[in-house]
Amino acid sequence: MMNITPVVKQLLIINIIFFIGSQLVAPANDLFALSYFENNHFRFWQPLTHMFMHANVMHIAFNMFALYSFGSTLEHFWGGKKFLFFYISCGLGAMLLHSGINYYTFQDDLNLLIESGINKSEITSLLDKEMYNDGWYTVLGHNETINFVSTFLSKSLGASGAVYGLLVAFAFMFPSAQLGLMFIPVPIKAKYFVPGILAVDLFLGLKGSSIFGAGSTGIAHFAHLGGALTGFIMMWYWKKNQFTKNRWN
Repeated sequence: MMNITPVVKQLLIINIIFFIGSQLVAPANDLFALSYFENNHFRFWQPLTHMFMHANVMHIAFNMFALYSFGSTLEHFWGGKKFLFFYISCGLGAMLLHSGINYYTFQDDLNLLIESGINKSEITSLLDKEMYNDGWYTVLGHNETINFVSTFLSKSLGASGAVYGLLVAFAFMFPSAQLGLMFIPVPIKAKYFVPGILAVDLFLGLKGSSIFGAGSTGIAHFAHLGGALTGFIMMWYWKKNQFTKNRWN
């Protein structure tokens, strides 16, 4: 396997420090994970810091393994500056699509509640207290009310969006490389593997569920797609304009 590269090594260290800190200091998630932008817990630095936060050991282990596996290869060919710019850009692109979808769905439900005669200040006041009125069920239904409240209160965290950008870049540069997952015994070429994973994410994002069971598991599928889309656009632009690493180092 390829030796770990300098920027990837630093990113791994930063992610591990953030993870350990979040386990030791309770308010860390409120400060550094990404809150809905109208929530009182939102801070201007969260669009950046949320990509260094993780929910549990499995979450960070999967993302850091992918960062090492794909990131070291890309940094080797690009150099540190270009790689870091790409990685952070994909993380921010993931945040923008995820937040945009959340804003659209939240505002749609909010407008339905307002149109039903419920005062907006009453709604936001309850949400700020992490409460809701079960009378909203009659307007939105039970499941949609839970989704509405969860959108406002939940926090987004993880490097998955940036990692998906790395996956796209790897497939762009090495389309015939053999990739696989633990539950897929046969290796698949990157040019087929990555679009397949993205198709699954799109399906599950629209369905609002997960391959691990019925109902939502809190996986931000549209953040994955946002990171992948950002990565694709950047790779396409760089290839079109012959953007070599000599311009960065």
